[in-house]
Amino acid sequence: MITRFTLCFLLVFPVLSSMGKSARTFDPAHVYAAMAGSDLKELDAVLTELDKTTIASKSAYEGALLMKKAGLLSKPKEKLQVFKSGKEKLEAAIRDNADNVEYHFLRLMIQENAPKILGYKKNIDADSKMVTSSYKTLPSFLRQAVKDYSKASRTLKTADL
Repeated sequence: MITRFTLCFLLVFPVLSSMGKSARTFDPAHVYAAMAGSDLKELDAVLTELDKTTIASKSAYEGALLMKKAGLLSKPKEKLQVFKSGKEKLEAAIRDNADNVEYHFLRLMIQENAPKILGYKKNIDADSKMVTSSYKTLPSFLRQAVKDYSKASRTLKTADL
């Protein structure tokens, strides 16, 4: 016969054990893999995965991914709307945490690749300098992302890292 305690434990434990799990298991490398590619489904999958988390970088990651996604959409009105939404998220994250080098790196990647017509290019030099000067103190996943991106970047040079 099942006791009340056992029944309660069986019903509540799965809920408790899953709480916060997505925040602990989110891998930021997924963001950088999606940013490096051009697969809309992959971007949407990472955005969905990110939506389930409570990590501190959530807004910055969403912003960068949305701006990247905008470049892959086909309807001009939708592209602009998604880009603006992403820009607001990323810029708010940077305003709230101006010393976060990762956020500046995300913005640098977007600004270097955004069409000139969007007028989103004014922080390239400052962001590049910040990333370069802080490179050695970054977490390993981020150092790898910066190093990989520097191979195609106009302002970040592998030799400067």
